[in-house]
Formats: sequence, C-alpha cells, structure tokens
Amino acid sequence: TARAAQSDWEARDPADRADILLAYHDLLFDHSEPLLGLVVEESGKARRHGFEELIDTAIASRHYAHRAESYLTDESRRSPMPGLIDVDVNYRAKGVVGIISPWNYPLTLAVSDAIAALLAGNAVVLKPAEQTTYTALAAVALLREAGVPKDVMQVVPGTGPDVGEPLVAESDYLCFTGSSATGSLVAAKAGEQLIDCSLELGGKNPAIVMPDADIDAAVDGLIRGAFTNAGQLCIAIERLYVHEAVREEFTRTFVERAETLDIRATDDWDVEMGSLLSQAQLDKVSSHVEDAREAGATVLTGGEPLPDVGPYAYAPTVLTDVSSDADLATQETFGPVVSIYGFEDTDEAIDRANDSAYGLNASVWTADTDAGRDIARRIDCGTANVNEAYAPSFIAHDAPMGGMKESGIGRRHGAEGFYRFTESQTLATQERGSLDSPPGVPYKWYAAAMKRLFKLLRDVPGFR
Repeated sequence: TARAAQSDWEARDPADRADILLAYHDLLFDHSEPLLGLVVEESGKARRHGFEELIDTAIASRHYAHRAESYLTDESRRSPMPGLIDVDVNYRAKGVVGIISPWNYPLTLAVSDAIAALLAGNAVVLKPAEQTTYTALAAVALLREAGVPKDVMQVVPGTGPDVGEPLVAESDYLCFTGSSATGSLVAAKAGEQLIDCSLELGGKNPAIVMPDADIDAAVDGLIRGAFTNAGQLCIAIERLYVHEAVREEFTRTFVERAETLDIRATDDWDVEMGSLLSQAQLDKVSSHVEDAREAGATVLTGGEPLPDVGPYAYAPTVLTDVSSDADLATQETFGPVVSIYGFEDTDEAIDRANDSAYGLNASVWTADTDAGRDIARRIDCGTANVNEAYAPSFIAHDAPMGGMKESGIGRRHGAEGFYRFTESQTLATQERGSLDSPPGVPYKWYAAAMKRLFKLLRDVPGFR
C-alpha cells in the first residue's frame, strides 16, 4: 500500500507537502506533554532529555519544510559547450523509504529522517525499536493528523528478523540507526538488493581539553556530553584527553560534579540523568567497567548499579588508568561511563583521539577557538564541536551529520540529508549545431581544430 500511495503523494505540490510538515511542527508542541510522557516511560530517560528530542524533531520539520521546494527545483548546470548544449538536473523521489530506528532516541530518530523523505515525495515504512514502539506510533499519529496520508507513512512494529529483513527487501532506500555490527548486516542486505542506504552507527567519541580551557565550562559541557540520556547516545563523549597542566584540577572538578547529578526515576524536569533502558544495557556497561577494573583501571566514582533508583540505573562513572586493550578503551559502551587520560603534546592528543575504529563525533575545549578548530579538523570524525560536546553540530540541521570509519555511511541533515532520498536525472539538450564534424570537413581536420580550440578555451570564463 505504501508503494501504491507514493505516486499520488509525489505528484502533490511540494509547497502542499511543506504546509503539512509545518502543521506537524506545531502539533508537536500542542501535544508535547503526552508525547514526552511516552518518551520518558518507554526509554527511562530524564524528561529534559526527552524535551531535547521534541525540539530536534521540530527543527527538522521547520528546516526541511522551508527548503524542500527549492531542493526539488530543476537546476541549470554548466554546459560543456555554452550556446550549443543546455544542461539541467531534476530530482524525483526514490519511492519507498524504509527506516529502522533505535530505542535510545525514540522520537527524533523515528521521524526526523522520515520528515525529509516525505518532503522529497517518498512513502515511508518505519520499523521502530520494539522497546519504544508506542513513542513512534504517537509521533506518526501526529503526522497523520497534520495531513500525511495513512498509506504514505506507515509503522510496522516487530523484531529485526521478523520485520527488518522484509523491509529491506521491499524498500527503494534504507535508513538505519544502530550498532556498527548490525549496520554491517543491514548494508550487506541492501547490497544484495542493489539499493542505496545510509547508516548512522556507533561511536567512541573523544574530547580534548587544552591547558587554556575554561575548566568550569569544560566540566559542565562534558558532564552533559558524557551523561545525557545516561550515555545512551551515539555522539556522547566516552574518552577525555586532558592536558597534564590541568588534568588534576579538571579531574577533581569533573568527579565532584558527576557525584552531584540528580538521578531519579521520575519525570520531574529537574532530573539530570535517568536510567539505562534494559538489563542487557546494564550488563554491557557493568561488563566494560569490571573488565577495565580487572586490567588495572582506577574507578574514581561510580562503577556500580543504582537499584534504589531503578532496576537498570547505573551510577555516573569516571575512570583513569584504563588499559589500551580493555573493552572500555576500544568498544562503544553506550552508558554513563567516561575515561580520563592525560597528554603533554597536542599531536599526541590528536593521535590518541584518532586511534579508534570509530569516527562519529569529537569535542575540543580551548580559549583559542581558531586553534580549537584547527585541532578539530585533524580528528577523523563526521562532526566536531569546539567548546561544546555534541549539541551545536547536531542541531545545525543545515549541515550534514554522520560518521567516518565504522561509524557509518552517508549523512543526515543538510542538503545531503535530503538528496539521499531522491534520484537525480541529468537532462542535456542539443540546442543547435552538432558534436560531429561539419559536412565535408575531414574528421582529421576537425580533430586538429578542436584540439587548438580546447587549449584556447581552457581558462575562458564559462568553459571552466
């Protein structure tokens, strides 16, 4: 039914589709209380972190609704022979876009990609994480209330084996957000179907704190960067490289702040950190910490579950002296755990930041923002932030977001995040003349003349 409905949806005026998504923008806020209640109930996150999802989804709606029509407008491209050949590019929808979304951000990661896909004229079939299905259903219900036809935006709950594989088989394009291990399997299935895909996968994201950094600001920002959503965020900071000149002060202040976080199982706005999602997540986080501890790491704070808060709650945890071959040093933990390492030399810090299979996000803290940007450019990652952990680049919806190395393929956000849902067609029109030699002119003479002409035209404006 999604495929049958897609052609009529694409045939609608792009401005009409944009009006629907702008209406959705407003409905998100009109229904924010029950929506946030679902997010908190299903995921266990703090209410403020659920609100961040709401804001991000609204930004995506507003951003793409105001730009979709211009993105879809035919573009004139430079002609190889001005006056003789006209070249333009037009865009059409892929068809049916399959989206497999994760549980950690059940609102924004369920529908933000769908927003761009819908505005491009696609139908969307969403398979949300089975742990947070009700949030996805509520978000899609608001899309339908805004005016998106039911068959154009569908939700198919279920497990990966039961739903994920058939979804890949029937889609024209696939979006997946999740672990690198599962992402590689999804990419292989997409390859078998010869369909394109975008994969936003794991991260082991570093931060570099330079000696001139504002320590209080760095601590506040990196507390958010490490412990937002209990660390269950692909762009969360898990590795802190702190210059030896300030490491003692930074570490002391960071640990003190971590120990004062307001951690409760309630939807109170003042709660600063919620729970992990499940027993499986709790087991993974505990395993990483215990493995590091057995290999000689020092746990400065935390390192244990918080059963008084909830069955899956885990204390904000800070470690030092983590062995380079510990799971905690190399694998994504996806929990409220961060390791602190010292460094003396900037090149050393950059090398250690890049010593990872992942390349999703990075953070640099310094009073010299020009120097910070230079450092950030040398880190192998899809997004980097100076004097913040991850939020500025993530909410910059006009700029692409994605990963390098094992952190993914493709980009969401920006024009790049829109055009991935389209097929481009290059349309060239021979307006006059011919590409063959003129009648009666031997091709040898024609080729010689063309060689001289092309040399003359090499730097002429309009032919470059």
